[in-house]
Amino acid sequence: MGLGSGLGHYIPVVAYVGFWIMCLVSLGGRPLWGLYYLIPFVPYRSFRDHWVDYPLGEHMLAILVIAVIVGALIRGKRLPKSKLYLVWLVIGVYLYCSMWLGTALGNAPAPLWLSDVNFVTWKDYMLVPLLFVATGLVVEDRKAVRTVVLISAITLLFIDRSCILESMSRTWTNFDERKRSGGPLAFGSNQTAAFLAQFAMFFWGFIEFVKRKKLKLFGYGLVAITLFATMYTFSRAGYLAVLVSVLVLGILKDRKLLLILGVFLVTWQALVPTAVRQRVTMTEDVNGQLEFSAQERIDIWHESLNSIAHSPIVGNGYATFQIIPHVHGLEDTHNWYVLVMVETGIIGLIMAFILFEQIIAMAYRLFRQAKDPLYQGLGLGLGLAMCSCIVANCFGDRWTYLEITGPLFVLAGAAARAVHLMAVVPTSELNPVNSNASAAMYFT
Repeated sequence: MGLGSGLGHYIPVVAYVGFWIMCLVSLGGRPLWGLYYLIPFVPYRSFRDHWVDYPLGEHMLAILVIAVIVGALIRGKRLPKSKLYLVWLVIGVYLYCSMWLGTALGNAPAPLWLSDVNFVTWKDYMLVPLLFVATGLVVEDRKAVRTVVLISAITLLFIDRSCILESMSRTWTNFDERKRSGGPLAFGSNQTAAFLAQFAMFFWGFIEFVKRKKLKLFGYGLVAITLFATMYTFSRAGYLAVLVSVLVLGILKDRKLLLILGVFLVTWQALVPTAVRQRVTMTEDVNGQLEFSAQERIDIWHESLNSIAHSPIVGNGYATFQIIPHVHGLEDTHNWYVLVMVETGIIGLIMAFILFEQIIAMAYRLFRQAKDPLYQGLGLGLGLAMCSCIVANCFGDRWTYLEITGPLFVLAGAAARAVHLMAVVPTSELNPVNSNASAAMYFT
């Protein structure tokens, strides 16, 4: 991380001190700077782990997010109009009440403090809407929207670099489960794949509206590198998330992709590395039985369906699944929607679908109605990222991880502000008559 300078040991310390400085800067009147500073650290869990031994180190992200929000409120900043804020508030309250239901059923301890694992799970998850609120408060103009996208792109580039260097340090003549790593997100290859697929598709959609040739080439290069990193996570869910999202992109924007996708689906086995082909086709062992990970999923789904049948409306209590013993010692249902049903019932699942619908509706509105290419790209990219996210969550919990969903809601917060700006900026400003202003519209 020190890029060969020998200073890598000091970088975490400098970054940690930077967080405290940015807390003061945010509270002192520049909360937007605090948001810019924290964006690269949201997905980089392996880097933040260096702070665990420092005072309040494991809570630094939450402290800075709160400082940004408080600093924005002190300055009198207001949220853009969006139903998503109310949806998140209802979800947060419901999940906390659901934890007490789990306590009443004897499935978990009372969610009162940081020593209670269910409360910690809820607290970490609630950082996602807080990031959304912080972004909505401090991103107030087109320049800030553009800067958030740019910082997100740079962050993704560093994540790609870490993933590729780690993957290429191993020999992959054949697939070997033991060689898969946790990656910079520190939670495992499948979680890393979900992140990479999600943001590869965001930037693929975004660059559809970039007009400057150099920026467009940089964007396609970033997407190609991210897809390459995704390939070497050996996550079948990640592969499927990309394919479905490319299909949606082809339908919505670039029909040539439909032909390319069709050709790829016919010829993929001749194009991808042997280890990737082995991973995709690995559903049975040498004895003709389901391979172990597939059998685990079948068994945990059967158990989960029985649990849902006992409490279909409100579930067993949020964040209780990880506490109760399960078949094969699993702590995940390998399908987030099943997990939502088990823990929070039909009510929780409906809330999740409403949240998804609101995000997609906001993204689609930007994509179809905005005149500014920056906002159009943001809308299409956000919609594609959500498509990828929805698919990936069919194979495990990829939603409640701050490292995966947090960056998505930073962009969603920027999109909420873009919708507001789109509504208030007069048409004459969206269609400037001079050539210099016109050029500025194309994400300069």
